[in-house]
Amino acid sequence: MEKVIDITERVPAMKKRRKRRTNFKFIALITIFLLIILVLLYFQLPYSNIKKIDIEGAELRDEAYYLEQSGLRVESSLWDFKTSDVEQLLAKNEWIKSVDVKRKFLNDVEITIDEWKKVAYISKDGDFYPMLENGVVFSETDEVVPIDAPIFLKFDDESLRKKLLKQLAGLKPEVLSLISQINSNPSEADPYAITLFMNDGYEVRADANTLAEKLNYYPSIIAQIEHQEAFEKGIIDIEVGSYYRPFSDEYSLIDMSEAESEEGGQAEQTNDEQQEQQTGED
Repeated sequence: MEKVIDITERVPAMKKRRKRRTNFKFIALITIFLLIILVLLYFQLPYSNIKKIDIEGAELRDEAYYLEQSGLRVESSLWDFKTSDVEQLLAKNEWIKSVDVKRKFLNDVEITIDEWKKVAYISKDGDFYPMLENGVVFSETDEVVPIDAPIFLKFDDESLRKKLLKQLAGLKPEVLSLISQINSNPSEADPYAITLFMNDGYEVRADANTLAEKLNYYPSIIAQIEHQEAFEKGIIDIEVGSYYRPFSDEYSLIDMSEAESEEGGQAEQTNDEQQEQQTGED
């Protein structure tokens, strides 16, 4: 026979459960209320103001420039701006690849600048201007002769310059650092012909369309040349294939060509004199 539970025995347990639920709801409401009060106080008091602005990646321009461009100020409200708006403001600079703005903790802002890489300099009126991998010539000049990137000379063709800058950006850093100077020497046969003067004394003749693909093998080419018992520095031609010619051979050919030109001129002069003499006798 089942035991009959008296309702009076269940009342105390029901009262306890009801009291626990009431207390839980009361505590939850008090907690929410306190959180709202704290949030309101946070926004009203100086605790929500910017205390520090960190700028990472600034190289082409200093941090003060980017701080001014961002429009952010220390002690201004941390929540009074949109990060996307600040990113758009800074991204207007043509030498910037990307910008990332983040709020950190309760009072800090972090701005990360990703600038286009500087890959060369161009000489204009005695000044050196950095050129970036996206083809932009940076307006700020370097007061001293640059040593951290190659110098462009005789590059009036902007399209050729941009094409070459993209090629330089594709070079390995250790190869790029070996280039001292680049000259443009186009011809009818090859309008993209260039000459590179290397820091280790070699001269490279190449095509601007295939420079990165071929010049990245430069260290191995040099190793093969200098592995020979009697090697001499000279010219490495990678325009079409890849071959090497010592400077002594190159300059001897030039000297012979000049000598032939001089002999030809002297012969023409002698012929002219003989013709004049014959005319005089007639």
